[in-house]
Amino acid sequence: MQKNIAIVMGGYSSEAEISLKSGEVVYNSLDTNKYALYKVYILKDRWFVRLGSQEYKINKDDFSFEKKGIRVKFDCVFNAIHGNPGENGVLIAYFNLLGIKHTSAPFYQMSLTFNKRDTLSVVKEYGIQTANSYYMHQRDEINTVKIIEKVGLPCFVKPNRSGSSFGISKVYSEENLEDAIMKACKEDEEILIESFLDGKEVSVSVIEYKGKIKVLPITEIVSENDFFDYEAKYEGKSKEITPARISEVEKKKIIQTARKVYRVLNMSGFSRSEFILVNGEPYFLEINTVPGMTEESLLPQQAKEASISLTDLFDNAIQMALN
Repeated sequence: MQKNIAIVMGGYSSEAEISLKSGEVVYNSLDTNKYALYKVYILKDRWFVRLGSQEYKINKDDFSFEKKGIRVKFDCVFNAIHGNPGENGVLIAYFNLLGIKHTSAPFYQMSLTFNKRDTLSVVKEYGIQTANSYYMHQRDEINTVKIIEKVGLPCFVKPNRSGSSFGISKVYSEENLEDAIMKACKEDEEILIESFLDGKEVSVSVIEYKGKIKVLPITEIVSENDFFDYEAKYEGKSKEITPARISEVEKKKIIQTARKVYRVLNMSGFSRSEFILVNGEPYFLEINTVPGMTEESLLPQQAKEASISLTDLFDNAIQMALN
């Protein structure tokens, strides 16, 4: 008997449009002979299922919907929502309360890893190298002298809880620091400011695959812009080279560190971690627990290099959740 699978997409953040694209790719990749697939849109003003041109309201009491007098419930949720509420643990806690299985990590891990500062605090305890950082809230007084003393120049100013490079700035001078902080505040009330690491940027996905932790091939990021910003990520202003042009020693170090990050954060499901290689040593930047799922996204690129099709990749996630 077919399992009813809800592919949730959208969300409440600036990443909603990207999430919709990811959700469409997941929907079009899964085997419809195996699963009854439903696109479920989680938007600020409404939650609904779209079947053809018809929309059916989701009952939030049990995450179901009614069609022609028949109540449809879901056996599993494929989470394709980047940002709030899919990636920060909120939606996952809701599914846990309802006893609905899902493809993401537990809600605490989702909440922890969505908070860049807290994630860095955890991994540093395990000897994982990171950039110097300065944390502040939007209500705090902006002390540019103190910030620069801590992280130096240039530095990166970013929202503490956001993704897809929204709100991030690379700052070269003290006079531009306050504007960059204000830009980041449009995405989140918490701000993280990090020192610039001069090295090669790489991205590596770690997933649960057939019951085991699997590290996918590493991607090297070569941005045409000043850093790997939104334009570079989604509008073709970068080269993403998989496998990365790095030495075997560097490759081994990144694989070991990425696997260690996954384990110490008690992760499950999908993840994609970003690193900067400085003199051959990997410095951890952040981890994404609902990475992009479009054909152009990094995780699918890496899976393809590992001879894992999108159908296999997404099917595995559902089977891991169900089992």
